[in-house]
Amino acid sequence: MKHPAVAAAVVVLLVPLTACGGTAAAGGDGSTVTVTVGYQSKTINTVTAGTLLRSLGYFEKQLNSLRDGRTYKVGWQDYATGAPITAQMTAGKIDIGSMGDFPLLINAARGKQLNRPTRLVSVTGYNLRGGLNTIVTSPGSKLTTLEDLKGKKVSTSIGSAADGTLVRALQRAGIDPDKGVEKLNQQPAVGASALSAGSVDALSQFVAWPGLLAYQGKAKALYDGALLNLPTFHGVTAREDFAHRDPAVLEAFLKAQAQATDYLNAHPVAAAQKVAKATGLPAEVVYLYNGAHGISTFDPAVKPQLVDALKRDVPVLKAAKLTGDVDVDAFVDDRYVKKALGASYGKELAATPPAAASEVWPKGAGRTTAFTSPAQLLSYVSAHREGIRAAYVPDTTTGTLWFADKAVWVADGGRLLPFVAPATARSYVTAHAGARVISYADALERAS
Repeated sequence: MKHPAVAAAVVVLLVPLTACGGTAAAGGDGSTVTVTVGYQSKTINTVTAGTLLRSLGYFEKQLNSLRDGRTYKVGWQDYATGAPITAQMTAGKIDIGSMGDFPLLINAARGKQLNRPTRLVSVTGYNLRGGLNTIVTSPGSKLTTLEDLKGKKVSTSIGSAADGTLVRALQRAGIDPDKGVEKLNQQPAVGASALSAGSVDALSQFVAWPGLLAYQGKAKALYDGALLNLPTFHGVTAREDFAHRDPAVLEAFLKAQAQATDYLNAHPVAAAQKVAKATGLPAEVVYLYNGAHGISTFDPAVKPQLVDALKRDVPVLKAAKLTGDVDVDAFVDDRYVKKALGASYGKELAATPPAAASEVWPKGAGRTTAFTSPAQLLSYVSAHREGIRAAYVPDTTTGTLWFADKAVWVADGGRLLPFVAPATARSYVTAHAGARVISYADALERAS
């Protein structure tokens, strides 16, 4: 890892942004309170605490129901990553923020370092295998395996979960993540542009960038983060002083988050369209991650396996010199979400992700159609080629959802099997005599 890149990552975390407004504070007469929420509109794994929540207005409604003699206003501040949210929180300018697992740990470390402690109070979306992060290459790239990245330029955002995926994946492939590749520390949009321009060979990023670039035909998957089989998630962090001073306000936020989660799970297509309208992202990409069988599962419970994942993330950040030790158990505080959800919290805690399934989103339809197998989906698509808005299939090995026309297809006897990345498909072919990689067009023809 390049030391200047690390220094830059630390600086952006420590220097507060001066352009942003105030935090939860009463007005001159003490009757008006502004609650400031930092979110990442295009990091669509956080929508239940950000983009979707904001569009539904649930937090404002919860605040209005407090009836404590005060008037509440919500200040929504949108950022590209979690780092500036942490900077604003430690400066006392943001009360509640949402970000990914690695940034959450940095949030905890900086809060303690600067005597502005924060606490993880709920979860937004998660994938228990790690499928929220993907390494992609340009569409015409000849790179097909992680081993091919040796000596190549790879863009990522240091300190993010996507960088954690890159580091772990390279290590498993026997490549030193500091010396085996030339890592560039870039914001997601900058890295996407660099990939398109050919100035980097690969890009490791978090939701929704890999899916967006694949959908646009600007990238293809090289590595499915779910192969690590390590949970990845995004969560909600709150300043400790704010939580202690205004617990009812924090509970109102968490009740609103739960309502937004229920809305997303009950109306996945409508939710995807709302997020698309607010962010400018294609609804088809939002649905890939946030749909009924999407890569991300949403519920606010702080699951033990996610807490354990945080503990396993700490050594990666320490090796990058982005944090020292982090007391994860002290950082996690689920008291507020337990109170907000009441008797339903136990049910949320025990909830498991829905079974993987193939889905088609027909043009002009307000709902999707699920199929029990990828072959059935292909048969439908083959018969309705002009009427398909999007088609999704789960990776045969990891369950990670991907666009059917961007997947790598394998024919194994009469079975048609999709994979996110070529290396995963080849591993299957190697282990199954007679199986072979085929084109999407061939898969459609075989299914028709």
